[in-house]
Amino acid sequence: MSLSSALSIAQSALMNTARQTSVVSRNIADASNPDYTRRISVITSTAPGARFVDVQRAANDLLFRQNLGALSAYSGQNALYSGMDQLDVSVNGVDNASSPSTAIANLQQALQLYATSPSNQNLGSSVIDAAKQVVRSLNEGSKAIQDFRTQTDGQIDTAVKDLNPLLGQFEDANQAVMSGTRSGTDVSDALDQRDALLKKISNYVPISTFTRGDNDMVITTGDGTTLFETIPRTVSFTPAAGYAAGAAGNTVYIDNVPISAGTGGNTTASGTLAGLLQLRDGVASTMQSQLDETARGLITAFAETAPSMPNAAGLFTWSGAPAVPAAGTLVNGLAGTIGINAAMDPSVGGNPTLLRDGGANGLAYVANTTGGASYSNLLIAYGDRLDKPMTFDSAAGISATSSVSDYAANSIGWLQSVRQQASTAADAKEALAQRSADALSNATGVNIDQEMSLMLDLEHTYQASARMMKTVDDMMTALLSAVG
Repeated sequence: MSLSSALSIAQSALMNTARQTSVVSRNIADASNPDYTRRISVITSTAPGARFVDVQRAANDLLFRQNLGALSAYSGQNALYSGMDQLDVSVNGVDNASSPSTAIANLQQALQLYATSPSNQNLGSSVIDAAKQVVRSLNEGSKAIQDFRTQTDGQIDTAVKDLNPLLGQFEDANQAVMSGTRSGTDVSDALDQRDALLKKISNYVPISTFTRGDNDMVITTGDGTTLFETIPRTVSFTPAAGYAAGAAGNTVYIDNVPISAGTGGNTTASGTLAGLLQLRDGVASTMQSQLDETARGLITAFAETAPSMPNAAGLFTWSGAPAVPAAGTLVNGLAGTIGINAAMDPSVGGNPTLLRDGGANGLAYVANTTGGASYSNLLIAYGDRLDKPMTFDSAAGISATSSVSDYAANSIGWLQSVRQQASTAADAKEALAQRSADALSNATGVNIDQEMSLMLDLEHTYQASARMMKTVDDMMTALLSAVG
């Protein structure tokens, strides 16, 4: 080997070692960056004696796709569970203290006590007060649900406004990858940026990707709707100013294709948007229907009856009074409009004894025709009706045949059951997302110990190359001296 060849080899080795050292230093510097993929420097030979460093990313497409899917599933599940927690407290209070079920139980107790001493008008007033608490629970619960739907609508709008810019940023990153690929430059940083954006996008909607020529990437949603192809597709949504019971929520569209809401406690929703849609149009709307059916059951149970006369609203009234709502038929918004019959409310000049005797709707409905102070038959009948099975609309999601008191309790049970399923599924999906992230990190992330060990090896390589150059330099010096 000639001295010039030896010198060239030593110089090449020093340059390659410097490049490798730079790559390792970059790995160490970005070790804490979760969106950074470890760089690997590979020595490549292109011709006898010609060697250079090729920098590659330690990517794992399979683990990355699994992580994207797990992120979407957890985001949808977490959106559902978090919202249900808030909704439960807003409607039923802590430990169900302000729930309609608790208020109805208190009404039953007051009614039973009044039936034991029907001549005691103070007990009659206590029944009216307990009924007012039932009304308050239903009215406030209905308002809380519609306020929650409006709030969730705002969260959907915010998510859409966040998603569209992310798609715009993805277009820039994808263009940088394509340009770098065509020119043959290192596109590792652009690929990292593109992958980081994919993770963020997957939090909102489930995504699938495939790569075309020049590393051009196409994104579709879980159902095949194109989200990005050359340019981002528009995600659109029009929020509502407010909600009324029974009103349908506006749809989220991706390129004019609607996003479907999730179903079930262990929700089918992938991505925050589908989870929020399920909260707004599924869980919250079902709870509203259950409150409306509870209100209808109360109006029916306390309706006044008379021979040859239609049943008329008694203790509890509504906007359609004196008529009683049709049996087994949901009346949207009834829980928000149910009230106490003014004829029985002493706070507005009413007489509580009408509850004992009947007649709030006229003389034809008077049950205590003799005017006996100890008359309790009607009070007992009302108590029996609260525990007597009646027909409820099956659209409300729970048993279609039940007593009013059981129906209100079943409503709480329904929510707690779905909430428990959502909680269990959220824990499982969070664990899966974390495990997939750990697996991806182990495969593509930076291990400081490994990098420091590699840095030590490169230091030894650098020292060997430096010694080789020193030896060649000494030999050339000696040669020149001999010639001189």
